[in-house]
Amino acid sequence: MAILEIKNVQFSYRSRYQTVHALKGVDYAFEQGRVYALVGKSGSGKSTLLSLMAGLDLPQEGEILFEGQPTSAMNLNQYRREKAAVIYQSFRLFPLLTVEENVTYPMELRGLGGKAAREKARMLIEKVNLPETVLNRFPSMLSGGEQQRVAIARAMSMDSRLLLADEPTGNLDTENGSRIIDLLTDLAHKDGYCVIIATHDTEILPRMDQVCRIQGGKLIPL
Repeated sequence: MAILEIKNVQFSYRSRYQTVHALKGVDYAFEQGRVYALVGKSGSGKSTLLSLMAGLDLPQEGEILFEGQPTSAMNLNQYRREKAAVIYQSFRLFPLLTVEENVTYPMELRGLGGKAAREKARMLIEKVNLPETVLNRFPSMLSGGEQQRVAIARAMSMDSRLLLADEPTGNLDTENGSRIIDLLTDLAHKDGYCVIIATHDTEILPRMDQVCRIQGGKLIPL
């Protein structure tokens, strides 16, 4: 069964002067163990769809189902804490927290703290190929590629198998961007994550299991 299903999802933005139909009946099923890319022009709706899948809003029509349950029937705060891990272009690490504190923060929200959370943070930092010495550093002391790896480790601390990435290579040079894609594809193919990447980076597309274009409010598999 698909981990995430999109069923006839529609979403519009309304202002005083116009209505923009961002999504016009999107249908798709995303499976674990695969990496997907969402592509499209700016304003095509890919960020809107990613936000809906992340539980930041609900579809105005249609449904998004996580493991068969519609997000409209869930506590969205809990869904965001426990089910849908998100990685951002700008990393969004807490600048006044150490790397260890950034990674353990989602665990503490779920009630896991202390020694167990710190041990798991060390394990995750090792998994994203960073040395243990970074745990006591602040984000500003790290390179962009290192910060993105910390962001991935923090997302993995949620124990979700759904990983949503919004332009994860957008602030990185080609070499570091390639390493981040290496890591994300490994998480899908070796650890069974479902990884969905919204991107403008055409260089990563040959490495995706499936590329989907959002055009005219529809999702079109390529």
